[in-house]
Amino acid sequence: MKFLIAGLGSIGRRHLRNLVALGEDDIVLYRTHRGTLEDEELAAFPVETELTAALAQRPEAVIISNPTALHMSVAVPAAQAGCALFLEKPIASSLDDLRVLEEALKNHGNKVFSAYQFRFNPGLRKVKELLEQGAIGRPLTFACHWGEHLPDWHPWEDYRQSYAARRDLGGGVVLTLCHPLDYLRWLFGNVRELCAFTGKLSDLELDVEDTADALLLFDSGAQGSLHLDYFRRPKRHDLEISGTDGTLYWDYESSAVRLAQGAQAEQMFPAPEGFERNQMFLDEMRHFIQVVKGQAEPLCTYADGRGALELAWGILQAGRYRQRVIFH
Repeated sequence: MKFLIAGLGSIGRRHLRNLVALGEDDIVLYRTHRGTLEDEELAAFPVETELTAALAQRPEAVIISNPTALHMSVAVPAAQAGCALFLEKPIASSLDDLRVLEEALKNHGNKVFSAYQFRFNPGLRKVKELLEQGAIGRPLTFACHWGEHLPDWHPWEDYRQSYAARRDLGGGVVLTLCHPLDYLRWLFGNVRELCAFTGKLSDLELDVEDTADALLLFDSGAQGSLHLDYFRRPKRHDLEISGTDGTLYWDYESSAVRLAQGAQAEQMFPAPEGFERNQMFLDEMRHFIQVVKGQAEPLCTYADGRGALELAWGILQAGRYRQRVIFH
């Protein structure tokens, strides 16, 4: 199977390494040579600097890992060429960007995977399993917190030039740290309404929001809070869910889950021995290969990616206009 990787920043290179680890070596690279990383690991693969030339090599699948604001410049031609799409999150920088892509998908019936790798996190998978088993009864409230100091993400680059810090590349904490917008929908279903505050509170040099606090109400009746920021030290990413019969707590750093049920002794569900972060990316790429081969249906569909983007823009609009956003 031939793959095309569009965008060779840190995430694009991770996908390249994982494809190779999974035994795939028929890989074409499309890049604009604007990156800041060394090129040594790319030397074994053909590189195209024009998208038309890259697509002319007839890849069966295209991995779209360039900056968010540039996703559609690759996704639309790739869809029109009949390729399967691996769309890095968020799938676009605005909902308006999706119109032409959706027309192409309608015409060509492409297979699409929205790349939210936290669906492959063993801790969150255990949380979903326990919720479905009724371990805490009916979920009532949740609190999700993700704060991480932006300059620490990629120490080898100037954070001010990263897509996460630049409005023109589709950055900002809501779009960049949007994984909870997918996994909360995965756990609880559709959001009915929300309100939010967003803003730039830190001294970081960027032209996007670095903080977001949202209150979400789901169709299921569950409600809770989501906090995102670019400045927290030490980093923190966790989720607590309280239900009629108990509480679940997940921590990203350990990927462990804790279940508390009243007077009963707490139960601990540790991550698999040896688990490390790249396993999520490796598992999602393995799954995507199965999707392209027709061996599996996407665990995170195009509709899921669109739903997360709708939620992100709901938070941004609520923060900007200080209004409640109602989805249906």
